[in-house]
Amino acid sequence: MTRNLRYKFLFIIAVILVCIYGIIGVPTSKAQLVENWNKNIHLGLDLTGGTYLVVQVQEQDAFNAQVALDADRMKTAANQANLTYSSVDVDEAKDLKSATKAAIVIRGVPSTQGGTLRGVVNEKFANYLMTPVNATDYRLTMKPSEALTMWQRVLAQTKNTLDKKVNALGLSEASVQQRREDADAELLIQLPNVDDPTRVKQILQTAAQLEWYDVKGGPYASREEALAQNNGILPPGTKLIGSASQGGSREGGVYLVARTPVVRGTDIRDAKPQQAQASGMWEANFVLSQDAAERFSKYTGANIGHRAAIVLDGKVLSAPVIEGQISDNGVINNIGSQQDASDLALNLKAGSLPARVVYEQENTVGPSLGVDSIHEGFAAGIAGVLAVIIAMLIYYKRSGINATLALILNAVILIACLAYFDAVLTLPGIAGIVLTIGMAVDSNVLIFERIREELRAGKAVRAAVDAGFSKAFVTIIDTHITTVVSCAILFLFGSGPVKGFAVTLVIGLVANLFTAVFVSRFIFDWELSGAKPVEALSI
Repeated sequence: MTRNLRYKFLFIIAVILVCIYGIIGVPTSKAQLVENWNKNIHLGLDLTGGTYLVVQVQEQDAFNAQVALDADRMKTAANQANLTYSSVDVDEAKDLKSATKAAIVIRGVPSTQGGTLRGVVNEKFANYLMTPVNATDYRLTMKPSEALTMWQRVLAQTKNTLDKKVNALGLSEASVQQRREDADAELLIQLPNVDDPTRVKQILQTAAQLEWYDVKGGPYASREEALAQNNGILPPGTKLIGSASQGGSREGGVYLVARTPVVRGTDIRDAKPQQAQASGMWEANFVLSQDAAERFSKYTGANIGHRAAIVLDGKVLSAPVIEGQISDNGVINNIGSQQDASDLALNLKAGSLPARVVYEQENTVGPSLGVDSIHEGFAAGIAGVLAVIIAMLIYYKRSGINATLALILNAVILIACLAYFDAVLTLPGIAGIVLTIGMAVDSNVLIFERIREELRAGKAVRAAVDAGFSKAFVTIIDTHITTVVSCAILFLFGSGPVKGFAVTLVIGLVANLFTAVFVSRFIFDWELSGAKPVEALSI
């Protein structure tokens, strides 16, 4: 064996060892081998059983929140433009169908200042359409293009947030995807191996929107008392927030706080549960982003001795006195159990949902169908592979052994890639594997038939092998590229199962190039590298 062949042999052996390690590790017993296999090869919901949930994103919540924010901006812009008006209100959307119809209603604008209002809208609210209601009242709704963009953004943000929460639970096989392209507000959540989704549902539905407000007054026993203490009218730029007394907060009652929070959930960079050394109670520690930390540091430094309200999902958890300047760290204490602290930290880290989600459907799939599918698919696969191997050995004689070895190595590389990438094996994925095996055989057939043609043309064995691989390589590359392009289209426009099929097929195609061109060529070169020249090739 020449030095070049020796290097190729060592490289192939290294690839095989890396693949085997990725699939089963280094087991010391049969039980550990099975355990490593189950740990590295993740099965999808259709094979292993579990739960799938269909949720509907309440897009109207996000539209109402955005319109309310823009209404406050409109008041500021109108005052700056010296525009006279009696009120700026929000006409909220009541349901999902009317989500994009949430509007800002401006009343009491003198007819002589209609042009001024239109100028303000065109300059600072270009994403809104202004429609006159009567001579003095106007209605602002989002332009259709802007509403569509926001709709898609809210859906994508919800999907990403739910996906983060699911992955943080350790369910690496779980997936969150849009149910149908024409059902804009529905998401499908698949949870393999989850028989009781109660806790998962609770975590996914919890918004975990953390906010830190400056306390202007309180606590009051009730909202009525808070209004009475302020002459029946809340001071400008303030609002009332009740405490989550049933959730274990230290302070009860109602607080008067600034309308705009100092810190909000989007400012959180990291969060984790921890246990207080002094009391032994569980806490959730959160870390702020750089910009939020600077803002928070200025606020706490200027308000030492004053109260600040820690608000979670619209309820005051606690309102501690600021004892010193705080920069980028905060703690929510007295949470309860370790599980509660872990769930809260998970939600804070994943981010808050831009809108509520409502569960429309929940189904638990037993693993019996998956087991049957695995057994039947395994039997069909073995039968198909054996039939292919027998046909190759009969038709191509000893060269059929070459194709068989390449075929087996192709399957090993494909399964190893699935293990290394933490990919989920589903029924469509198995279909991709079967199709890959067929294409691997097809590549060997192209090469072998080319070699046969060269031998029939009178060329020597080595020259025929060289010409066969050289001429077949262009055809193999062409077929593989066209198939990869098709897979890319399937991945971009297909649903979850179709994407799984496309990914599996692409991985198999890349492995096939290695086995059919590199490994198969090595085997021929090794057979022809003996001291005596080979006069005939068994093919």
